[in-house]
Amino acid sequence: MLTKRFMFRKNLRAFTTTIAKPMLPNNSYVNKNVFVTGGGTGLGKVIAQQYAMLGANVIIASRKYDVLESAKKDMIVNTKNENIYPYSLDVRSDIAVKELITQLDDLNLFPDVIINNAAGNFISPTEKLSSNAINSIIDIVLKGTINITHGFGRHMISTGKNGVFLNISATYGQTGSSFVVPSAIAKAGCDNLIKSLSPEWGKHGIRLLGVAPGPIYTKGAFSRLDPSGQFVKKLVKKIPLSRLGTPEELANLVTYLSSDYANWMTGTIVNFDGGETSRNAGFLNDLLSLSNEEWEYVLNFRKNS
Repeated sequence: MLTKRFMFRKNLRAFTTTIAKPMLPNNSYVNKNVFVTGGGTGLGKVIAQQYAMLGANVIIASRKYDVLESAKKDMIVNTKNENIYPYSLDVRSDIAVKELITQLDDLNLFPDVIINNAAGNFISPTEKLSSNAINSIIDIVLKGTINITHGFGRHMISTGKNGVFLNISATYGQTGSSFVVPSAIAKAGCDNLIKSLSPEWGKHGIRLLGVAPGPIYTKGAFSRLDPSGQFVKKLVKKIPLSRLGTPEELANLVTYLSSDYANWMTGTIVNFDGGETSRNAGFLNDLLSLSNEEWEYVLNFRKNS
């Protein structure tokens, strides 16, 4: 098993380029509050840490408080920013969301930026999923995003406060995908929430955006799904830029889009996928596999026909 993990990491290094340094100027988020759901692990943790590096007061939430406490300690060590506030929250509960809004408002921590990142997923043949599994994913991803956006948005409007909502989506929310059907349905709904609310809430100074990542390497997910690295090799062949994305690159994009530098952007879902969606969109793109010799044959055949 150790050998397989070593091989996986070795293969991965050939396909990724890590850019860990924040792209925005230092202190870009000083005196701003940023709320990240699912901020204790994975992409959410990296995004939250990037905001902390830029000086924000960062609120992280998930159902497991011990995970959040561990994430807080890591972030303080990595950023030297002690303004990290963990809150246990089940985004599926409208009541719990309303209670959190009151708490944050009382503590002067009501967010300027809200990152809807909390998610759940099962990679599985759809017929093998139970109704509970399907509903659980839809409730976390879609209902949870609606609860957060509606609850915090109403408070912003009633108090005259500007704000930014940014959803972490997925490219398959636009295209659909086998084996992640409940997640694809839920992400599609979240994308349409952005498109529907952005024109309605723009007059209140509220922006809504989304980022749809393609394949981004996270240690837990990829080491479980593909311990030998063989799946990564096949995946990279379908990405025009010939590598996976990294969490740090995603965090740079997210912190930019929610910043004042991008304050004329709203209603947009940005694909961040190395060109994967475009590559897979046209059937003639499969001709990319033709060699120079095969192209010469095709072109000569056309000239002579």
